[in-house]
Amino acid sequence: MKSKVYKNEGSMDRLLRSLVAEVLILGAYFWLGGVWQVILYILGGISLFTSLTGFCTLYKVVGINTFKAGSKPTSIYIRVIFAILFIAIAVAGSYYSAFFTKKFFLDDYSRMNNYYKQTLFYTGQDKRAESIINYDRLIAEYSVFLSKYTTYHPHAIKSDQQFNSDIEKVSGIINSLKENVYTGDLKQSHTSFEEVRPIFQDILKRNNFSMLAVTLVDFHDAMEKIITAADEKDATQLLAVYPEVDTKLKAVEEIANDSEIQAIRTKLEEVVTSARNGQADLLSAKAAELKSTFVKVYLKRG
Repeated sequence: MKSKVYKNEGSMDRLLRSLVAEVLILGAYFWLGGVWQVILYILGGISLFTSLTGFCTLYKVVGINTFKAGSKPTSIYIRVIFAILFIAIAVAGSYYSAFFTKKFFLDDYSRMNNYYKQTLFYTGQDKRAESIINYDRLIAEYSVFLSKYTTYHPHAIKSDQQFNSDIEKVSGIINSLKENVYTGDLKQSHTSFEEVRPIFQDILKRNNFSMLAVTLVDFHDAMEKIITAADEKDATQLLAVYPEVDTKLKAVEEIANDSEIQAIRTKLEEVVTSARNGQADLLSAKAAELKSTFVKVYLKRG
């Protein structure tokens, strides 16, 4: 004769525990990392296990018992309601958690990246005071970003095995440039800061983030070839690299083609027209206008 399994949880208690388990597991998976993620997974697992077995050790210790022998089982209607609720939490919880954790990650990234772009810009302009101000802000903001996302990976980057090594590499580059930014060669600092951009770009590409930011960066790399040729008054080389630059800008235009993007196109075509017309003396000034127009858009939307 089989011994009767001891239970100390009632039907409603067990149903509620299953919902609690679901919320804890979703929270651990989408919202947390490190120790806190492990803790929530453990609590969610315990809650799920006790809901399935109907027995809670803690209840036993403190003398609580919500199980009533001989009581009527929970009605089918209540079970259906809980089943619907369970599915709704799973679907809605997963969708909105994925959406908002990605949004918050991008917000954190954009805040940090803004100081990076400003530092990159001012070191390129050889402006010491502005470079130092933005560099100090970048260091502080990147420290927060690194600390948070080294242990916590939101769903959007959860499968990116290279993410941690990339952000550690960026940290090394940024921190190594303090002396140069403060007292050294700002132009050299600018060149070194440029090494960060393709790392960020690759992270965005791998994880399918805003393609506008990615295409703007791709266009920038190609645009620099035209600017170099223009500064050297080399119309032949400028026209030779134009097809590549045109292709990169078309990729931007496919994603967004508002007045700001159209302004970049206008300035690009002005440079090319000057080259075609043999107006070598205008090339450098026209290229500077192109870069200035691009920088305004990139600082705002890149």
